[in-house]
Amino acid sequence: MGTRSPEVGARPGANAVTLTYLGFHLLFVLPVIGLLAPALSARRQRIGRVGLALMGTVAFLYTTPWDNYLIERGAWFYGEGRVAARVWLAPVGEYLFFVLQTVIVGLWLYRVDFDAAPTDGDTAWLPRVGGALAWLAAGVAGGWLVAAGPERFLYLGAILVWACPVVALQWAVGGAFLLCRPRPWLLGIGVPTLYLWAVDRVAIGLGIWTIADDTATGVELFGLPVEEAVFFLVTCTLVVYGLILFEWVVRRLDGEPRETDRPERRTPAPVAE
Repeated sequence: MGTRSPEVGARPGANAVTLTYLGFHLLFVLPVIGLLAPALSARRQRIGRVGLALMGTVAFLYTTPWDNYLIERGAWFYGEGRVAARVWLAPVGEYLFFVLQTVIVGLWLYRVDFDAAPTDGDTAWLPRVGGALAWLAAGVAGGWLVAAGPERFLYLGAILVWACPVVALQWAVGGAFLLCRPRPWLLGIGVPTLYLWAVDRVAIGLGIWTIADDTATGVELFGLPVEEAVFFLVTCTLVVYGLILFEWVVRRLDGEPRETDRPERRTPAPVAE
């Protein structure tokens, strides 16, 4: 499939509101970061900043070639006048999104809070290997969809082949620990995913970007292309797992004792009179 012009193909009819990609960030992304920024407590200032910087850098470097490849394949395109500048094929706003989404998800996770202290059973091999193999299988399926599957599965397959091997690696490292304490990462993934689904639906409705019919399944979830729903789910998962396991690994390397190894607080015995 040849490259589709990124500036052509916005939804028919003029939109009452002409919102640019950068305007989208000003309206839906930066205010959320401002609200969540105080979530980084004093005890997590240093490790939290390092973790966010690391995740943001990885997100930028790892997503850039993938994103530009899909733009070249015509998986999505942008409305006329919605893009101020480009680097390679992607708008500047797209690169900002890689980092800003990471910050939103990370700050929300720190607001939820989590305990990354090592604990008994957090290196058990069975959940780590089993989880890693399951995610790798999903990645292989995605690779097949991109290489040999029907064209309408291109976007979905590209998401799977791009994200699943990384989640498999995360699970191979700390899957057992994640299973020990699921509540923080379930909340950490779920709430930002729902918010990003909502604002993505708004952006598509306003014609800021459009998912191409030829490379998408046509299945929608609450009016949102299922590929977009999967994308934001897996990207939030990558960030949350990455931040939790980063802190867990640092604490293990520092030699922090496991929870069950820590001396228990005992009530002093009463003094005999």
